[in-house]
Amino acid sequence: MLDTHYKNWLKAIKHKIKVTQLKAAVSVNTQLLELYWDLGKDIAQKQKEANWGDAVLEQLSLDLKLAFPNIKGFSRRNLYAIKQWYNFYEKHSAIVPQAVAQIPWGHNRLIISKIKNTEEALFYCSATLHNGWSREQLEIAIKNNYFENKGKAITNFTNVLPAEQSQLAIETLKNPYNLDFLGLEDDALEKEVEDAMMQHLTRFLIELGKGFAFVGRQYSIAVSQNEYFIDLLFYHLQLRCYVAIELKSGKFKPEYVGKLNFYLSAIDNQIKHKDDQPSIGLILCKHKDKIEAEYALRDIQKPIGISEYHLTQALPKQLKNQLPTVAEIEAQLQKSEKK
Repeated sequence: MLDTHYKNWLKAIKHKIKVTQLKAAVSVNTQLLELYWDLGKDIAQKQKEANWGDAVLEQLSLDLKLAFPNIKGFSRRNLYAIKQWYNFYEKHSAIVPQAVAQIPWGHNRLIISKIKNTEEALFYCSATLHNGWSREQLEIAIKNNYFENKGKAITNFTNVLPAEQSQLAIETLKNPYNLDFLGLEDDALEKEVEDAMMQHLTRFLIELGKGFAFVGRQYSIAVSQNEYFIDLLFYHLQLRCYVAIELKSGKFKPEYVGKLNFYLSAIDNQIKHKDDQPSIGLILCKHKDKIEAEYALRDIQKPIGISEYHLTQALPKQLKNQLPTVAEIEAQLQKSEKK
């Protein structure tokens, strides 16, 4: 039987191999993008100097594929994308920007196809690295306007948290949260929203952002002789603190802050480890008045944020009129079943 010493040694070797594989993959990707950068630069310069049109890309594609039959990426379409990609970033840097070079080519193509300015594009490159987004997750983040919404929650973090913790906490929260993946109508009640969140927990965690670990739903906490229930409780691995979320299906009310402040005091006293940072609260509501929210947080000593959530994407009126109602869909299904 293999002893524990060998097993630990084997585990260490496996870890080294995985780290080496990851470094090799990153290195290969960086080298590929450096090649694409030089290729895009050459194409752009030659077309400008010789006044060649995009038709030259077809010939270049044929010649490169003939010379390098085992290398993918030399299709006319990809060569055109390489030129676009170079032109997009060339004013920002003489060489391929560091964050751009560290994400896969597919992610790069997605970003330049959806984003129109380099500041926002570079933000998504860095966010992809930081969050470890797949291409699908990146596309969801862009669709949900992550760039516009990040750090937009109303909070009191700068007043009650140390500077470093405060900045990270502000960047962690956003406004609004897009929950259209829950498949609910705007008039859904709190329990319906909470039930749907549990059914789509993985997607909800993606919407919350990197670092959130789910702890419990309707998390019970006893104070004196009474039992209270926190709607959703998470632990944030980077902030190193608990995050309590209170879900409200209507408009924000100032009294919600007092209730969440009470919950945070109980969490910090009963659950928080001595090495944890102060627990943070987030009120998720359908609507809020900015001035009311700021007033409600002004003298609160526990760190609390207030954000809105959206259940459905707004549709143009003319499109809404063309869509069938639920009753019409059900009637059509019944006809189909009879047939």
